[in-house]
Amino acid sequence: MLSQLSINNFAIVRFLELDFKAGMTSITGETGAGKSIAIDALGLCLGNRADANTVRPGANKTEVSARFQLNDIPQAKRWLEDNDLELDDECILRRTISSDGRSRGYINGNPVPLGQLKALGQLLIGIHGQHAHHAMLKSEHQLTLLDCYANHKLLLDNVSACYQRCHQLESELKRLTQSQQERIATKQLLQYQVEELDEFALQDGEYQAIEAEHKKLANGTNLIERCQGQLDLLQDNQEANLESLLNRAVSQAHELVALDSGLEEVANMLNEALIQVQESSSELEQYLSGLELDPEHFQYLENRLSTALQLARKHQVPADELYDKHQALKHELNNLDSDEEKLEQLAEQLELSKANYQNQAKKLSQSRQRYAKELDKLVTKSIHELNMPKGKFSVAVEFNPEQVSAKGSDNIDFLVTTNPGQPLQPLAKVASGGELSRIGLGIQVITAKKVATPTLIFDEVDVGISGPTAAVVGKMLRSLGESTQVFCVTHLPQVAGNGHQHMFVNKQSRGASTETSMVPLNQEARLQELARLLGGDTITDNTLANAKELLQS
Repeated sequence: MLSQLSINNFAIVRFLELDFKAGMTSITGETGAGKSIAIDALGLCLGNRADANTVRPGANKTEVSARFQLNDIPQAKRWLEDNDLELDDECILRRTISSDGRSRGYINGNPVPLGQLKALGQLLIGIHGQHAHHAMLKSEHQLTLLDCYANHKLLLDNVSACYQRCHQLESELKRLTQSQQERIATKQLLQYQVEELDEFALQDGEYQAIEAEHKKLANGTNLIERCQGQLDLLQDNQEANLESLLNRAVSQAHELVALDSGLEEVANMLNEALIQVQESSSELEQYLSGLELDPEHFQYLENRLSTALQLARKHQVPADELYDKHQALKHELNNLDSDEEKLEQLAEQLELSKANYQNQAKKLSQSRQRYAKELDKLVTKSIHELNMPKGKFSVAVEFNPEQVSAKGSDNIDFLVTTNPGQPLQPLAKVASGGELSRIGLGIQVITAKKVATPTLIFDEVDVGISGPTAAVVGKMLRSLGESTQVFCVTHLPQVAGNGHQHMFVNKQSRGASTETSMVPLNQEARLQELARLLGGDTITDNTLANAKELLQS
C-alpha cells in the first residue's frame, strides 16, 4: 500500500509530507483548493507526462517521492527482482522535473526510464477519474473492464501470441508470393543453364586433366622423336652412348681403388651415375611404348576442350572454374525449389495458426460470456442499490470469426434498461448523465474488487450523485476499503463520512504567493468539515448533528 507521499515545489504546493494508512481515506476541500493535487503529484511518480509548468514559480525543480509497503504485493516484488531493483519489503518511486523541463525517474534510488515507472506503477495503484464513466461508452473500454473483472490475462496472452504468429506468417507469405514471378523467371534461366552444364558433365579437375592430355597428344610426334634421341644418347647409339662410357669409367675406377682405397667414393659415385642412366633409359622406353597417336581420342579431347572454353566464356568464368560455376548454379536452383516448398509450408502453417487462433479466441469468448453473466447480476444489484430499483444491466458478447485482433474476435456492448417494459439498449442510447455516473461507479467498484491492485484512487467519481444514493456509494467504497487501500476525492458528505480517515485540502494566499496544504483531520475537525459540506460556510447545530450522525452510521 501507499504509506508516504512527499511533494516539493509542485504547482502551488511548496512542501507536503503525508503519511497514509490502510482502509478508506476521504479527501475533501473547498472548490478550487486543489483536492486532486496530491493525486496529480503521485501521477508523476507513476510515469505521467510533465513539463516545466509543473515546477512551482520561483523554484528550480519539482521533486515527488512515494513510498510503498510491498508485504502483500508479490507481483510488484517479482517485477523489482526481475529488474534488479528490489529493496527489502518496500519500494520508493521518485521523480524530479527541472524548470527547463528535464525529467528524471528513480526506483529505490536507481535512475530508470519513465516506462519502468509506468510498468511498476500499474502494479501498485489504480486511478479511477471523474470522467471514467464516459469511457464506458466505448466498446474497447467495455472489453477492457470485462477482461479485468474476469482476470483474462493468460487467455489474452494466448490469443495475442496466436495473432502475432498469424501476422508474422502472413507477412512472410506475402513477401514470398510477391517475388514469385521473379523467381519463376530466374528458375527458368537457371534450369536451362544447369541442364546445359549437366549435359556437358564436366567433373572436378577434369578440365586441367584434358588440357594436359591435349597438349601431350598435340605434341606427340615431337615427343616421340625427342625421346628416341634421348634413348640413342643414353644407350642405343652403337658408336657412343652414356651407358657404355659409364661402364668403362666404373671399371677403370675399380682398378684405381685396388691401387688406392681412397678413391672408393669416386667409384661409388660413378656406379650410381650408371644406375641413374640405366633407370632413365628404362623410363623412356616405357613412356614411348605407351605413347600412342590416337587421332580419334585427340579429336575427342579437342572437342571437349573447345566446349569447355565456350561454356566458360558464356558464364564469364575462367575455364578451370567452370565446374565450380556449375555447382553454384545447381545450389541456387535448389534454393529456389526450397522457396517453393517453403511457400507451401508457410501456407499450411498459416492455416494451422489461424485454426489455433480461432480455438484460443473461442476459449476467450466462452470465458467472457460466462463472466459477463456474472457481471450482469452484480452490476444490476449495484444499480438497484444506487436508486435505480427497476434498472437492469447486461453485457452482450458476440463472437465474430471474421473479426481478428490481438484481443480476440468478440464484439462487446454494455446494455441497460432503466424503466420497466423498456428493452435492453446500448448504454450510450439510454442512460442519462446521473444514471451513467451511477452505473459507471457500480462497475468500477465491482471490477476494483477483482483486480489485484493494492491501492485504488477514486477522483470525484461521485459527480452527478446525491442524497441517499451518495450514502450507498460511501458504504460501497468503505466496504472496498476493508480489503484494499482506497483514496476518495469527494465533495459529498455522505461519501466522506464513510472514510476510515479524513484529509482536508486547503489553499491559502499570502501576498503574491499561493500555497496548498493537506492535513489529516481529528474527530472534532472532521465533524466541522462534514458540517461545512452539509450546510456551506454557516455551520449550525443542526449541520453538526447531521455530521455526527453521518460518522456514527
